Amino acid sequence: MDKKDFVIRFAGEGGQGLVTSADAFARAAAGAGYFVQTFSTFPSQIMGGPASSQVRISTTPVLSAGDGVDVLVALNEYAYNNHKDDLNSGGVTMYNAQEYELPDGGNYFGIRADELAKSTGNARAANMVTIGAVAHLIDFSLSEIDSFIKERFTRGRDNDQDIIEANIKAIRLGVDVAKSSGFSVGKIEKPNSDNQEQIIITGNAAIALGAVSAGLDFYAGYPISPATTILVWMENNLFGGNKFVHQVSSEIEAINVILGAGFAGRKAMTATAGPGFALMGEGLGLSWMTEIPLVVIDVQRGGPATGLPTKTEQSDLYTCMFPAHGDIRMPVIAPGTVEECFYAGALSINWAERYQGPVILMQEMSIAERGENITKPNLDDIKEESRSVYGENDTGKRYDSWDGTGPLNPMPVPGGFGAYVANGSEHDEIGDTTHLPRHHIRLTERRFNKLNLLDGAHYEIENEDSEIFIMPWGGSKGPAREAYEKLLSENIKLGWIYSVALNPLPEEVKKVLSSAKNIIVPELNYLGQWSSILRMDGYSAQSITQYTGLPFKPSHLVDEIKKII
Repeated sequence: MDKKDFVIRFAGEGGQGLVTSADAFARAAAGAGYFVQTFSTFPSQIMGGPASSQVRISTTPVLSAGDGVDVLVALNEYAYNNHKDDLNSGGVTMYNAQEYELPDGGNYFGIRADELAKSTGNARAANMVTIGAVAHLIDFSLSEIDSFIKERFTRGRDNDQDIIEANIKAIRLGVDVAKSSGFSVGKIEKPNSDNQEQIIITGNAAIALGAVSAGLDFYAGYPISPATTILVWMENNLFGGNKFVHQVSSEIEAINVILGAGFAGRKAMTATAGPGFALMGEGLGLSWMTEIPLVVIDVQRGGPATGLPTKTEQSDLYTCMFPAHGDIRMPVIAPGTVEECFYAGALSINWAERYQGPVILMQEMSIAERGENITKPNLDDIKEESRSVYGENDTGKRYDSWDGTGPLNPMPVPGGFGAYVANGSEHDEIGDTTHLPRHHIRLTERRFNKLNLLDGAHYEIENEDSEIFIMPWGGSKGPAREAYEKLLSENIKLGWIYSVALNPLPEEVKKVLSSAKNIIVPELNYLGQWSSILRMDGYSAQSITQYTGLPFKPSHLVDEIKKII
C-alpha cells in the first residue's frame, strides 16, 4: 500500500551511531526529493544511556515528529521494550540479533548488522546494513541511497572508492535480510517535483546563519547544552575583517562582553540555556536601561536548575519576557520551525538595532538540533538594519523624551560624534544620574514606547470569524498545526493564530485575539505561561500543557482540544 510518509526510529544507547543513521537516511531521502525532519532524544552523558534518533520522510512538508513509528530499529532489549508501544498498526521492528533474541511470532525480525558489515571489509558500515533493511521495508529507491553514499564518501582520498563499494554492499546485505523476513510496511509514494533548491540544516545553525546575514559581527558565548552548537558554528564561520568570536568563562561574562560590544557600535549576540539566562538578568536590565543593542538566544531545556539538559521544554517564557527587576518587558521572538529560525536570527539583530536595546530570541531543544530540508534562503533578500548614529549636528540629548512617533534619537558611538554616559541609574537627557520623578516617568514611557518600532515578524491568522482559536508558540507549532488540520477535516469550526513575535504582538494578531471567546494554547510547561500572559493582557486564553521533556503528539492535542470545545 502506498503511503505519503513514514517514521523510522533508531533506538539503543548513546554512542551507537543512532544520530548518524537517522541523518544518513534523512539526507538520502532529501536528495530523492522528499521532505524530512529528524528528532533525537538522549541522556546528558557523553556515552551510553538510553537514546533514540528518528527521521520522518514525507511527500509533503513535515510538521512534527508524528504520533507513532513505522519502522523501529532496536539495538538492545531495553530499547525494544521502551519503544515497542510507539509502533503504528502494521509497524515492524528490526532487532539486534547479536545482543538479544525475541520469541517467534511477533512483528519483528533479527539482523546481525555488525557481522554483515565486517564481511564487506568495512566494519564501520553496520548502520548502512540497517539502512538497507529499512529501505526495503518501505520500498525506498536503492539508487537514491547509492547516490547519497557516493556523494558522502567522495572526499578526494585514495580509499574513497573502496569505502563507497563497501557501503553499497552493506546496503544490499541489509536488503537481503529484510527481504527474507517477508515483512513490509508499505511503499513510499514518489515525491512531488519541486524546482526550489533545498538545504538540510538544523535550527541552531539556521539562527546563526540568519544573524550573520543581518550583519552580526561580534559573538561571545559560554558552552551549555543545547546552545553550544551556535558557539561552534560561529567559531567556524564568523570570521574576516572586523568580526570577532570568543568563548568566555561564564554566562555573566558573556552578557557583559556583548553589552560592551553593543556600546562600542557592534552588532552583538550570545546564546545560552535556562541556567545561563538566569545569570544574565542584571546585564539585560542594564542593557534595557542604557538602551544598548544586543541579542540573547535562550535555547530552552527542561528545568529548573540543571533539570533536563538534553530534553525540550517551553518553560522560560516568564524569565525571558521579564528577566530583570523593575518595569521591563523584553522584545521576544520565538520561531516554530527550522526555516523560521533563519529569519528570526536576522530579525533579532535588526530589531536590536532598530529600537536600540536588548532582544531575546527563544529557541528550544526540539528545534535546535532537529534537521529539516528547507528552501535555500536567498541571503540577498535579508535586509540589514543599523542603528541611527550621532552626526556632527546632533544635540547630544540621546535620552530625550520619545512618544513612539518620528525617528528615534541617534546613538553616539565611542570614537565618533557626540558623547554620553551609558548610565544604569535613572538619568536625564544626556545620561547624567538623576532621581527626579519627572525623568523616571518620561524615560520609563520612552523605553516602552520604543517597542512600537518592532514589527515585520511572521504571523498567521486563519478562520478569523471563529470563536475558538488554537494559538501555539515556538516549537509546538508543528504538532498543533497537524491537530488543527485534523480537526478541520472533521468539520469542527476552529480558528488559527500564530506569531513568531510574542512581544510585541502584531496589531493584526491583537485584533483577532480581542474578538476570540477562547484561545487554546498548547505549550510545554506546567504553569501555562503564554496563556497566563495573554490573560494578563486581557485576552481569554487557556493552556494545554505537557512537561515530559518531549514534544506534543498531534493525536494527543486533537483529543485535548476536543475536550475543551
